[in-house]
Amino acid sequence: MAGDGSHLTAALIARKLRDSGIDCEIVHPVPIDAAVVRRDRVVIVLAVALLTALAWGYLLRLSADMNMGCMDMTGLRMIPSGMGLMMQAEMPWRAMEFALVFVMWTVMMVGMMTPSAAPMFLMYARVGRQTGAQSKSLSATVWFAAGYFLVWVAFALFATLVQWALERTALLDFTMASTDNVLGGFVFIAAGLYQWSRLNDLCMAQCQKPFEFVMRHGGYRRDAPGCVMLGLRHGAYCVGCCWALMALLLVGGVMNVLWIVLLALLAFLERVTSMGRLIARLAGIVLVAGGAWLFSMGMS
Repeated sequence: MAGDGSHLTAALIARKLRDSGIDCEIVHPVPIDAAVVRRDRVVIVLAVALLTALAWGYLLRLSADMNMGCMDMTGLRMIPSGMGLMMQAEMPWRAMEFALVFVMWTVMMVGMMTPSAAPMFLMYARVGRQTGAQSKSLSATVWFAAGYFLVWVAFALFATLVQWALERTALLDFTMASTDNVLGGFVFIAAGLYQWSRLNDLCMAQCQKPFEFVMRHGGYRRDAPGCVMLGLRHGAYCVGCCWALMALLLVGGVMNVLWIVLLALLAFLERVTSMGRLIARLAGIVLVAGGAWLFSMGMS
């Protein structure tokens, strides 16, 4: 009877939350074997590590290819293909070049954001086990991850279009770095101010607490469409946290490996550590200061 009373109370609370516009789900945890949890963790960690390694391997190959431009790149631009392709700077992009730049951005987003998404993937698989979806836990996690990465693919497409526009106006050099200190300073300052914004805080709150995110947005989904939709929602919050940092790639150089590593590390520390908001604010101060310096250099 006590158990029935608890269930009725939980149902009443859930109903009131739904009536107030907060989506939620009542979860009844089931016992799970610790060995199964460890196996899931190993599988997911290995998959994340492999995906990250493959992405970074591709980026390092592209970076080495871009460094071939040490000779004399006057009037030329490098195409991120890994095969030393170059083209006259004044020539418009062709479909193949657009596709290669899009692939570059997609792989870069996967390499940068997969490690910080790992805690979410691990938690989603564990919740699946605890809610009784024993046979579907890992497959549901794969569908969730697919939705998450689909958002970053869309962001990569947008970044490709922005890069195309900047190159058409000669605001990027052959290394895909900004040629205008005023523009670079503006982007740094905007990114620094965004680190202090309320919107960034709201998005970061969704990313820092994976379990709360799932419970706030309808709970664990067993079906593929539901998993993908939940992954899309989580990916949207992730983009909301990190889009301004990704814009900095167009200032420091899209193929500047050190710059990519620093931004990926900052995104990871903000989303995974308990001091994420403090780190974001400190980074914001540094970015605004750096932007002011670049702006002054461009105006002098």
